[in-house]
Amino acid sequence: MTADGAPQEITSLVGREVYSNNGVFVGEVEDVRLDLGEEAVTGIALGQLNDELFDSRVGISEGVMVPYRWVRAVGDVILINDLVERLQTDEEEESVSQPT
Repeated sequence: MTADGAPQEITSLVGREVYSNNGVFVGEVEDVRLDLGEEAVTGIALGQLNDELFDSRVGISEGVMVPYRWVRAVGDVILINDLVERLQTDEEEESVSQPT
């Protein structure tokens, strides 16, 4: 569904670029995860990832699954909330908890 509630072809999501709500490129949609019982998209699988965000977390041939609840807008691109901030916060917490 689009932000205005109009139905949209699921396949039209594939190939769209995904950005954080702060304008940082995150990746490109390669696939979607569906809940067939609910007839709803529950996640988007991203590839072509931003190396700066995922370099230490995801191998070069891997992707990431983003919960669809993070999606804030679907248009020419897809906007998601919080991903960049969540990753940076996790990295900071890991570096603080790691013994030196």
